Amino acid sequence: MKVHILSPFLVLTGLVLLVGLACGTTTASPTREPTVAPTLPPVQPPTQPPAAIATEVPSEIPSEIPTEAPTEAPVYFTEDFNGDIPNWSYFVMHGDEKLMDLGTHNGSLVFNLTGEDLYVYLKYDPWIYDNARIDVSADNRGMNDNSVCLICRYSEDEGWYEFNIGNDGLWQVFVYDIATGGKYQMLNSGGSTAINLGKATNEYTAICDGTTLSLYINGVKATSFEEHTYALRKGLVGIGVSAYQVLPVIVEFDKVSISKP
Repeated sequence: MKVHILSPFLVLTGLVLLVGLACGTTTASPTREPTVAPTLPPVQPPTQPPAAIATEVPSEIPSEIPTEAPTEAPVYFTEDFNGDIPNWSYFVMHGDEKLMDLGTHNGSLVFNLTGEDLYVYLKYDPWIYDNARIDVSADNRGMNDNSVCLICRYSEDEGWYEFNIGNDGLWQVFVYDIATGGKYQMLNSGGSTAINLGKATNEYTAICDGTTLSLYINGVKATSFEEHTYALRKGLVGIGVSAYQVLPVIVEFDKVSISKP
């Protein structure tokens, strides 16, 4: 804050002594703080630092895939987010990382996004999967302008498949393709009346099995189709949340399960 002080003195000459007193005025320019969610308790950030952060969609995926997985990390399991999650790390594909908070709180993984067009992902680092099934339970606690996503076959060399479910009742399946300069390419899309809108909990399932990509919403099949154009073969799995124009976006994951298709 910059302060300007003006101190005028009245000086009388001759027999009159100095009777003026110094005085000052202060003006300050207002500052705009980013909007924050007023109801969410503070959460602890992941103990493992992000593999990389980007403010714009990069041409390459900003992280490395481990060549060997630690033997103590489970391959197929359910993560209930009680305590630290050292086997997971996040990355940001678009938006301002300073306007997000991500961590575990009371047995849930909480995405708290207060920036527009902010895409945040969390990936499971220890194991590379060719075929996998990802099940999540996601509770929307903020505004309705958001998407929950599930990803499979994440590779720094090729990209990943992404199943994107919006809180507006629409869904899309994308591939993020490195070969085309790092762009999201639409593979399939549609709407589903099975999506619970508003502040509600939804169960989502994404399956990558050979060339077949499938999405289930609250137990109802939304799509299942063959994908031969990009033919991603193997990679990491993960989840994510995207915020758009209406804020804040707060999504709590009670669990994430990784299993065989």
